[in-house]
Amino acid sequence: MRRVRPGASSRASAERSLTSVAAGATYTDTRAAGETDESQEGEAVEAPRLWHVTLSVSGAEAPLKEVRRGLEQLAHDHPFLLTSRYAPDHAEIRYWEEARDLHDAAAVALRLWGEHRQSAKLPPWEIVGLEVIDRDTYHQRIAEGYGPLPATPVGVHPF
Repeated sequence: MRRVRPGASSRASAERSLTSVAAGATYTDTRAAGETDESQEGEAVEAPRLWHVTLSVSGAEAPLKEVRRGLEQLAHDHPFLLTSRYAPDHAEIRYWEEARDLHDAAAVALRLWGEHRQSAKLPPWEIVGLEVIDRDTYHQRIAEGYGPLPATPVGVHPF
Protein backbone atom coordinates (compact mmCIF):
# COMPACT_ATOMS: atom_id res chain seq x y z
CA MET A 1 0.00 0.00 0.00
CA ARG A 2 1.46 3.36 -1.00
CA ARG A 3 0.91 6.27 1.39
CA VAL A 4 0.40 9.81 0.19
CA ARG A 5 0.28 12.77 2.55
CA PRO A 6 -2.42 15.33 1.60
CA GLY A 7 -0.82 18.57 0.51
CA ALA A 8 2.72 17.19 0.61
CA SER A 9 5.35 18.82 -1.52
CA SER A 10 6.62 16.85 -4.46
CA ARG A 11 10.11 15.57 -3.66
CA ALA A 12 10.64 12.91 -6.25
CA SER A 13 13.32 10.30 -5.84
CA ALA A 14 14.24 7.36 -7.99
CA GLU A 15 12.13 5.06 -5.81
CA ARG A 16 9.35 7.15 -4.31
CA SER A 17 7.45 10.37 -4.79
CA LEU A 18 4.81 12.11 -2.72
CA THR A 19 1.68 13.32 -4.46
CA SER A 20 -0.63 16.21 -3.61
CA VAL A 21 -4.37 15.59 -3.89
CA ALA A 22 -6.95 18.31 -4.46
CA ALA A 23 -9.97 18.39 -2.13
CA GLY A 24 -12.65 15.97 -3.24
CA ALA A 25 -10.46 14.33 -5.88
CA THR A 26 -10.01 10.58 -5.97
CA TYR A 27 -6.79 8.84 -6.77
CA THR A 28 -6.20 7.49 -10.24
CA ASP A 29 -4.00 4.67 -11.39
CA THR A 30 -0.76 6.33 -12.55
CA ARG A 31 1.18 3.21 -13.49
CA ALA A 32 3.14 3.27 -16.71
CA ALA A 33 1.84 1.27 -19.64
CA GLY A 34 2.57 -2.41 -19.20
CA GLU A 35 2.83 -2.29 -15.39
CA THR A 36 0.48 -4.58 -13.54
CA ASP A 37 -0.49 -5.28 -9.99
CA GLU A 38 -1.51 -8.48 -8.23
CA SER A 39 -5.06 -8.44 -9.66
CA GLN A 40 -5.99 -10.62 -12.60
CA GLU A 41 -5.79 -9.12 -16.07
CA GLY A 42 -8.99 -7.33 -17.05
CA GLU A 43 -10.13 -6.96 -13.43
CA ALA A 44 -11.01 -3.42 -12.34
CA VAL A 45 -8.65 -2.05 -9.68
CA GLU A 46 -10.29 0.20 -7.10
CA ALA A 47 -8.16 3.29 -6.49
CA PRO A 48 -7.19 3.98 -2.87
CA ARG A 49 -9.03 6.74 -1.01
CA LEU A 50 -8.20 8.90 1.99
CA TRP A 51 -9.84 8.08 5.32
CA HIS A 52 -9.77 10.23 8.44
CA VAL A 53 -8.99 8.02 11.44
CA THR A 54 -9.51 8.80 15.12
CA LEU A 55 -8.07 6.13 17.42
CA SER A 56 -8.77 6.28 21.17
CA VAL A 57 -6.73 4.28 23.69
CA SER A 58 -6.83 4.06 27.48
CA GLY A 59 -5.53 2.10 30.43
CA ALA A 60 -3.70 2.44 33.72
CA GLU A 61 -2.18 5.82 34.49
CA ALA A 62 1.30 6.46 33.15
CA PRO A 63 3.65 9.42 33.72
CA LEU A 64 2.69 12.29 31.40
CA LYS A 65 6.29 12.76 30.23
CA GLU A 66 6.46 9.13 29.12
CA VAL A 67 3.08 9.32 27.36
CA ARG A 68 4.12 12.46 25.49
CA ARG A 69 7.51 11.03 24.54
CA GLY A 70 5.87 7.84 23.27
CA LEU A 71 3.34 9.76 21.17
CA GLU A 72 6.08 11.97 19.75
CA GLN A 73 8.04 8.85 18.80
CA LEU A 74 4.90 7.37 17.23
CA ALA A 75 4.47 10.57 15.19
CA HIS A 76 8.08 10.22 14.06
CA ASP A 77 7.64 6.52 13.17
CA HIS A 78 4.25 7.08 11.50
CA PRO A 79 4.68 10.45 9.71
CA PHE A 80 1.05 10.67 8.61
CA LEU A 81 -0.19 11.44 12.14
CA LEU A 82 -1.92 14.80 12.30
CA THR A 83 -2.39 15.27 16.00
CA SER A 84 -2.36 13.40 19.29
CA ARG A 85 -3.97 14.44 22.55
CA TYR A 86 -3.13 12.73 25.80
CA ALA A 87 -3.76 12.48 29.54
CA PRO A 88 -2.24 10.15 32.15
CA ASP A 89 -4.76 7.38 31.38
CA HIS A 90 -5.92 7.92 27.78
CA ALA A 91 -4.97 9.35 24.41
CA GLU A 92 -6.53 10.15 21.04
CA ILE A 93 -4.63 9.91 17.77
CA ARG A 94 -5.90 11.43 14.52
CA TYR A 95 -4.44 10.94 11.06
CA TRP A 96 -5.21 10.31 7.39
CA GLU A 97 -4.88 6.80 6.02
CA GLU A 98 -4.81 5.83 2.37
CA ALA A 99 -6.70 2.59 1.76
CA ARG A 100 -8.89 0.86 -0.80
CA ASP A 101 -11.93 0.78 1.49
CA LEU A 102 -13.08 1.33 5.06
CA HIS A 103 -12.24 -2.23 6.08
CA ASP A 104 -8.61 -1.82 5.04
CA ALA A 105 -8.29 1.58 6.76
CA ALA A 106 -9.83 0.22 9.97
CA ALA A 107 -7.59 -2.85 9.94
CA VAL A 108 -4.46 -0.69 9.67
CA ALA A 109 -5.75 1.62 12.43
CA LEU A 110 -6.46 -1.30 14.77
CA ARG A 111 -2.88 -2.54 14.36
CA LEU A 112 -1.21 0.88 14.79
CA TRP A 113 -0.98 0.99 18.59
CA GLY A 114 0.11 -2.62 19.04
CA GLU A 115 2.69 -2.58 16.26
CA HIS A 116 4.35 0.57 17.61
CA ARG A 117 3.94 -0.17 21.33
CA GLN A 118 7.50 -1.44 21.82
CA SER A 119 9.37 0.70 19.29
CA ALA A 120 7.77 3.95 20.56
CA LYS A 121 7.62 2.73 24.19
CA LEU A 122 3.89 3.45 24.37
CA PRO A 123 1.87 2.63 27.50
CA PRO A 124 0.26 -0.83 27.53
CA TRP A 125 -3.18 0.64 26.87
CA GLU A 126 -5.98 -0.92 24.88
CA ILE A 127 -7.90 0.52 21.98
CA VAL A 128 -11.28 1.70 23.27
CA GLY A 129 -12.57 3.61 20.25
CA LEU A 130 -12.14 3.89 16.52
CA GLU A 131 -13.78 6.18 13.99
CA VAL A 132 -12.95 5.94 10.30
CA ILE A 133 -14.72 8.32 7.91
CA ASP A 134 -14.08 9.11 4.28
CA ARG A 135 -12.67 12.45 3.14
CA ASP A 136 -15.99 13.81 1.88
CA THR A 137 -17.76 13.02 5.18
CA TYR A 138 -14.95 14.66 7.14
CA HIS A 139 -15.18 17.85 5.10
CA GLN A 140 -18.99 17.82 5.23
CA ARG A 141 -18.90 17.59 9.05
CA ILE A 142 -16.42 20.45 9.29
CA ALA A 143 -18.51 22.62 6.93
CA GLU A 144 -21.66 21.96 8.99
CA GLY A 145 -19.87 22.84 12.23
CA TYR A 146 -19.86 19.45 13.90
CA GLY A 147 -17.66 16.42 14.01
CA PRO A 148 -13.96 16.40 14.83
CA LEU A 149 -12.40 19.84 14.85
CA PRO A 150 -9.73 20.40 12.23
CA ALA A 151 -6.44 18.95 13.42
CA THR A 152 -4.76 22.20 14.31
CA PRO A 153 -2.35 22.67 15.81
CA VAL A 154 -0.64 19.61 14.42
CA GLY A 155 1.44 17.71 16.93
CA VAL A 156 1.23 16.11 20.36
CA HIS A 157 -0.77 18.05 22.97
CA PRO A 158 -2.34 17.43 26.40
CA PHE A 159 -6.15 17.29 26.63
